[in-house]
Amino acid sequence: MHSNDNSAFLGTGWSFPPTFLGNNAAITLVSQEEDIKQSLHILFSTSPGERVMHPQFGCNLKKLVFENISQGTITKIKDSVRRAILFFEPRIELLKVEVNVDSDPNNALSVYNGYIEINVHYRIRQTNTRSNLVYPFYFYEADNI
Repeated sequence: MHSNDNSAFLGTGWSFPPTFLGNNAAITLVSQEEDIKQSLHILFSTSPGERVMHPQFGCNLKKLVFENISQGTITKIKDSVRRAILFFEPRIELLKVEVNVDSDPNNALSVYNGYIEINVHYRIRQTNTRSNLVYPFYFYEADNI
């Protein structure tokens, strides 16, 4: 497989969040593996219906924000992530989704403080490269300001 073939398949897109380069207002672009990671972050952060021209795009994570954290909720999170990747990220093969819940009340990044980690393990189809993404998911928003 040639490098150009991989670049074409893996793609190039705007960086997320969008940034501009200097005075010429050029957009910062990302490509290949970084484009996939940022694409996954956008996918998980978007609720279905938010994109006007693509209303099915997204992941149903936001509707789980105020759910009690239980095994059922963890299963819903995993299913939402699997479904979103299946339909909207054809460049990767999903290997595993893990939801890490830290139950230590003294840890700022614990379930007691409304935080869980979603670990997505995947393989890039074109290059057969394995990678992972850790997506932070907050159940409670700005409750200790």
